Amino acid sequence: MNSATEANFDGLVGPTHNYSGLSFGNVASLNNSNQASNPKAAAKQGLEKMKALADMGFAQGILAPHERPHLPTLRQLGFTGSDTQILANVVRKAPKLLAAVSSASCMWTANAATVSPSADTQDGKLHFSVANLANKFHRSIEHETTGEILRASFADSQYFSHHNALPSVEHFGDEGAANHTRFCDQYDNKGVEFFVYGMEAFNSAAVKPSRFPARHTLEASQAIARRHGLQASQVVYAQQNPDVIDAGVFHNDVIAVGNRNAHFYHQQAFLDTAKMRQDLLTAWGDRSSPFHFIEVPTDAVSVQDCIQSYLFNSQLLSRGDDDMVLIVPSECQANTNVWHYLQSLVASNAPIQEVKVFDLKQSMSNGGGPACLRLRVALTAAERQAVNSSIWMNDERFAQLNQWVDRHYRDRLVEADLADPQLLIESRSALDELTQLLNLGSIYPFQQN
Repeated sequence: MNSATEANFDGLVGPTHNYSGLSFGNVASLNNSNQASNPKAAAKQGLEKMKALADMGFAQGILAPHERPHLPTLRQLGFTGSDTQILANVVRKAPKLLAAVSSASCMWTANAATVSPSADTQDGKLHFSVANLANKFHRSIEHETTGEILRASFADSQYFSHHNALPSVEHFGDEGAANHTRFCDQYDNKGVEFFVYGMEAFNSAAVKPSRFPARHTLEASQAIARRHGLQASQVVYAQQNPDVIDAGVFHNDVIAVGNRNAHFYHQQAFLDTAKMRQDLLTAWGDRSSPFHFIEVPTDAVSVQDCIQSYLFNSQLLSRGDDDMVLIVPSECQANTNVWHYLQSLVASNAPIQEVKVFDLKQSMSNGGGPACLRLRVALTAAERQAVNSSIWMNDERFAQLNQWVDRHYRDRLVEADLADPQLLIESRSALDELTQLLNLGSIYPFQQN
């Protein structure tokens, strides 16, 4: 088998990046509601992280933002007339609806899909299942365009298999890779696919959170495993602790992160930690590499520290065997408990040997850190060659995209600006140019009319 690498595909922040407080259960999103955002700074912060990882030798790709405001959704909901008339009517009659169809939340591509590498699947292809994100209206409208972008980015059917979203109902609520981790000793070997869920939808007696919604169901994870053709012995399901969901941990990637043979998680992350550990060890079996559990105790870092700093919404990346680097937001450095813990972790014999800090304040203020911004895809050498070559980050692409942002993005946006017809024109102009830069074709509805 060809050697494989794990690539990160980051979402490029869109021109309508704003703080409208749309995500109930996401503390940062709610706390910063109605503050002014800076779309230009947000996009550039994301590009800086992408370029830095590419410079460190990691495979780094780019996924395009969506068309926002999304006029097709407003037309579907009964608004008629020209684009300008629709914007005027919706801001007068349903301003929060306008905010919802203008959200730039697609930048958090950890929610875009669940990915199973070819080493794990029955047919030997790399599988993508687009997430329905059914729990939040502003995100539930993303999956069709997300599917178009993924198909344009991973187009070769010899290597890639694409699945549409599961039914968009609570019973099959699917939040994508934010609740999915793949463990392996080497990226080209068969892995253990770890699915974390918030509730069992068809079991009325099962425990679930009481304050905030459990967005992801066991039934959704089981459906993804079936459609990807995963071997049952290599799949592990674990329930997220309902208490931490009620505290504001809306996805597993806010309380745990994994890579290769290391699982880095908080003591309170799971409903049954002992069972989670045993199930993973059983699935891991007798491999050449030991499996590492790195459990962060509550008395060192509280759940609130995790939410405030996004310690676990970090990227855990391999530079070699048992040599990993943790990519964290600057909020981790600002939190005394978290930073003290990280320094002690690096000084220990754990696989995490370095911590790198990035400024992602624009994304963080809306509830998404480094891990939210990327979708992980393990690729063989042949599969990597089959990826759309225009979406890889390099010196030329970095310069082009920064210039593109400078031409098209505003440096200040408040919710009232979403009704400006000029913003729609600016956004469409930006995306039309971007599809040419990234060789995506006509993926947006406005390009197809």
